[in-house]
Amino acid sequence: MSVVTVDDILSDLPLGFASLILRPGPSAPAIERFLIVDADDEAVDAGGAFVLLIGVRGRSALPALRRLLKDPPPVVAVKGSRADLAEAEELLLSAGAGLLLVDPGADWDRLLSIAKDRIQPRTYQNEVLTLLEEDLFAIAQTTARLTSSHVVIEDAANKVLAYSTVTNDIDELRKASILARRGPRKYELLLKDLGAYRELHRTRQPVRVPARPQDGLRERVAIALFAGERIMGYIWLQETGEGFGDDVEYVLTGSAARASAELIRYRNQQSVHMREDRVVRLLSGPAEAAASAHSGKIPAERPAALILVGISDADSRADDAALKHGELANLASIHAAAYKPSAVVGQFNGDTAIIVPDLQSSTAEPGLRSLSEAVVRDARKHLGLAAFAAVGPMVPDLLSLHTATRITEALLACAGTAETGGVATVDDFEAEIPYREAVRNFSTSPFRHRSLAALLQADAELAGTLRAYFEASFDVAECARRMKLHKNTVYYRVGKAARVTGLDFGNPRDSLVALLHIQEWAASNHPTGRK
Repeated sequence: MSVVTVDDILSDLPLGFASLILRPGPSAPAIERFLIVDADDEAVDAGGAFVLLIGVRGRSALPALRRLLKDPPPVVAVKGSRADLAEAEELLLSAGAGLLLVDPGADWDRLLSIAKDRIQPRTYQNEVLTLLEEDLFAIAQTTARLTSSHVVIEDAANKVLAYSTVTNDIDELRKASILARRGPRKYELLLKDLGAYRELHRTRQPVRVPARPQDGLRERVAIALFAGERIMGYIWLQETGEGFGDDVEYVLTGSAARASAELIRYRNQQSVHMREDRVVRLLSGPAEAAASAHSGKIPAERPAALILVGISDADSRADDAALKHGELANLASIHAAAYKPSAVVGQFNGDTAIIVPDLQSSTAEPGLRSLSEAVVRDARKHLGLAAFAAVGPMVPDLLSLHTATRITEALLACAGTAETGGVATVDDFEAEIPYREAVRNFSTSPFRHRSLAALLQADAELAGTLRAYFEASFDVAECARRMKLHKNTVYYRVGKAARVTGLDFGNPRDSLVALLHIQEWAASNHPTGRK
């Protein structure tokens, strides 16, 4: 860590945020770290620390300040007015410590963030920690959205690692935890007295803690984060007024699996550069998949499947599309982890991919479909996204999964243009997939039926009629009804096309040639949805 001065920190603070009313004495140690101190903390090693004294203001800070001066810090930040802190100023002056007066309406998190940036400049370790915090905050926010609750993720020592957006519906325990970035001692003791931690350590399932209005506590659901038999931390959900939904335990189980994986990754101190998308590696081919599966300890010998989740063209073109893709991936990862802890979620060719290894082939497809339906449903409900999904065919092992990518992508394209949207399997579009493949191959070919291509471009009415005629399976009456035309008009236009081009639409080969041209014309003149 680098050595900074209090002036370095002050230079980054917004105007009016805080003022230095007492400079550190000449013999004061340099600032080498930051420290958050709660007024109830008894023994604190404050030497060399920029101290944020929270939970008290003005004169009520004096007892905590006296305890701090057993090992005086370079500077202490306290909220209040200068008049209220006159005695504190005298106390710190005699100890050679500085006093930073913070505006009562200022945000402690803002001051902490600025101090951290100055005191802990970016290093390899900081970069890894930043990535961890970003992932955990995303998990907390997604979990909060899915459960309509407030979420806090703690480490095993009850230090707050991440939390969902703060609202007015949080109780005193959550407020204090977020400010101090750890659970206050008196609440920790209360939760222990209630047996909450004993139950959390005993089971890997969610644990409910009833509300205690007399202590200012709302109802909670919590789960421990395990790595083998070691507890890595906890996720706490606090209800926000309407109680918990029926699926809260299911969602929390998935969130715990995701958060545990992130904590384990950080604990192992994996390189930032190794955070490449494992999905791409697993789908690149047998060699890359084997290496990735081995490093990630993913079972590779049992059947596996690929699920792709897409969003509508409108959502893809929205200004916040990148953000929505990230939120969708977070949502999918929680559902996937609840279904199969070894599942891998990431991006693949612009879509959200879920790789599900270690499957039981006889029972997998209904479960995969249910997983996909849950992701699509919650993406629509909680993210406002027009999402749809494709459940690709199962392959015998993870190393063969790359063979299913093309058909799964083709299936996703079918699901995206289907009127119902939702979730699709190969059985739903068995004939549609090879047909679309034929159209796609035709579009890349330089060969065209010259007179038919020219006719379609020159006469839009005739082209539209031919399209409707083919879609009506050559039924003139049905075509006329759909286009609101007289049957004779349809007969005339179809006959003209056959006469000009020399094609016989009753001949399978000629009708296939015509259909490919018509679909190309429709795609370029009347694009609808995702292709």
